[in-house]
Amino acid sequence: MQLFYNPNISENDNMFSFDKDESRHIVKVLRKKIGDQLHITNGKGWLFNAELTLADTKHCAVNILSKSLQSKKDYTLHLAVAPTKMNDRYEWFLEKATEIGIDEITPIICDNSERKMVKLERFEKIIQSAMKQSLQCYLPKLNTPISFKNFIRQDFSSHKFIAHCEDTDKRSLKSQLRANEDYIILIGPEGDFSVKEIEIALATEYTPITLGNTRLRTETAAITACHSVAFINE
Repeated sequence: MQLFYNPNISENDNMFSFDKDESRHIVKVLRKKIGDQLHITNGKGWLFNAELTLADTKHCAVNILSKSLQSKKDYTLHLAVAPTKMNDRYEWFLEKATEIGIDEITPIICDNSERKMVKLERFEKIIQSAMKQSLQCYLPKLNTPISFKNFIRQDFSSHKFIAHCEDTDKRSLKSQLRANEDYIILIGPEGDFSVKEIEIALATEYTPITLGNTRLRTETAAITACHSVAFINE
């Protein structure tokens, strides 16, 4: 199955039209013709089965044959991850985390962050592509970058963890996870969280965790955390 994504399609629609860019892709690249069926999601959980009624490079239209709301996971995972020095490493994390299963991503700017600016539009496209490739109907939420201090001030009801490399008392993430629970996990930059940031996190009831016996890159740590939560919920 090939999945299309368009945030503008609604569960109330019986017909739908694609914009020029997507229409050209459908006709020129995928060579779809009138009568072909398309599977479309709006990223909000809805899956639409539609029949192509107009196939033009400037305007494609479909009739909605059926629609269904896909069930959500029994847990949520929010990863707050510092941007990596090299953009492609963060993009790799976004792609793989979306494939594995994640609900929300926040880039956090930390004391030791070497990169403080990110390309949200490009990141969003990577997430959308990964959602389609992995045939999911819920688009992970990508938040705008926020400073560590401002993020940590927010009130969350989820279980809260901070992964860091300081030689202090920490618990393994594996020992803390339970199925069907909600989690927020903080992952720092290449230079790790500062001692002050760790102190602030602990003071706001974040549990310090370790992700294993080896020192991991930021993007590797984030994927390890993501997979650990997904695995415990299988």
